[in-house]
Amino acid sequence: MSRSVHPLRANARVLAASLAGTAVEFYDFYVYATAAALVLGPLFFPAGSKQAQVMLAFMSFGLAFLARPVGAIAFGHFGDRIGRKSTLVASLMLMGGSTLAIAFLPTYEMVGWVAPLLLCVLRFGQGFGLGGEWGGAALLAVENAPKGWEARFGAAPQLGAPVGFLAANGLFLLLGLGLSDADFAAWGWRVPFLASAVLVALGLWVRLKIGETPAFKAALELAPPPPVPLGTLLRYHPWAVVAGSAGVVACFATFYLSTAFALSYGTATLGYSREQFLAVQLVANSFLALGIVLAAIRADRIGARGVLLHGAAATVVLGLVFGVGLASGSLLVAFLTLSAALMVMGFTYGPLGAWLPTLFPVPVRYTGVSVAFNAGGIIGGALAPLAAQVLAAQGGAWLVGLLLSAAGTMTLAGVFLSRQQA
Repeated sequence: MSRSVHPLRANARVLAASLAGTAVEFYDFYVYATAAALVLGPLFFPAGSKQAQVMLAFMSFGLAFLARPVGAIAFGHFGDRIGRKSTLVASLMLMGGSTLAIAFLPTYEMVGWVAPLLLCVLRFGQGFGLGGEWGGAALLAVENAPKGWEARFGAAPQLGAPVGFLAANGLFLLLGLGLSDADFAAWGWRVPFLASAVLVALGLWVRLKIGETPAFKAALELAPPPPVPLGTLLRYHPWAVVAGSAGVVACFATFYLSTAFALSYGTATLGYSREQFLAVQLVANSFLALGIVLAAIRADRIGARGVLLHGAAATVVLGLVFGVGLASGSLLVAFLTLSAALMVMGFTYGPLGAWLPTLFPVPVRYTGVSVAFNAGGIIGGALAPLAAQVLAAQGGAWLVGLLLSAAGTMTLAGVFLSRQQA
């Protein structure tokens, strides 16, 4: 009598392909975020106040979030028309190629204004490729999931976040420990961008070995794909897009305030060493992974929507203590604050892979999920670190926490609105 194969083992290749892309995504994004917080301002922008250079570096960081919805529309179009697999391969190649090219850029001192221009072009390329990445990875997992396993399968791309963060943060920490500040600024910062080529190669190797999802195949048998998926989406499902976009704001805001902004504030304003704060963030990252796993298990029991509501409510409360804890002057308190924030993020990020696809029918699902995820990312990911930098400079870190509370409130509203889409 044959024994049934465990769902995770039976779909190991699909789950690996789903996780690999988002691991590269978060590695690429956090490599850039860390470099923006530490070195990109002085290297790529005109000499002026240090605060102005950091602001310009974070503005270039935010540029990718403006590119992501454009990429979401483009890759969503082909993902809904020709399939998930080939679209995911293309998005990964564009994303990884743009990251790798940053490693070879000349600085402002070498070529003047051409340097920030090239940096911004490649940053846009990163964001364009990323626009089609998460939605396709989530659908690859969820549309292959057995009944009752949707949230746990949907957590596979989410776990790419702590994996990518661990790789990027760990590599910067090793470089910081092994290089002088002069060597790090001269060439060391380029190494993490070069290393992305390894992750991209692994991701492509896994993705080229998988097939199309059963849900997409079944939809094609019922009817041809819509000629313009975006048009169909906006005509028949506009409120689902609004709800989905609001529903992802909290996870983006929590992540980038706890990583990019916190690193810049902790080193430049509070005076912690780069290595100290990177180590703190590295350990705190483990709580993000734990939160994602716990949220996914819980979501398969009570529903992804309910877990996301709880996570959003916790984000509102978290915002009341986040800024105070970060600016406490105690590295231990800062660590506990960041650990709590990333744990809470797990409960707003972990259920998204299972929740967002429920808002859209299969023929426009890739476009709908991608557009909603990346539109919400503009508010939570692009604007939040920039606004936090301004608020911290003018009124102190306690104001930054209110951004988290606002983000949690937006996600609560989005999840409540999503009830109308059932």
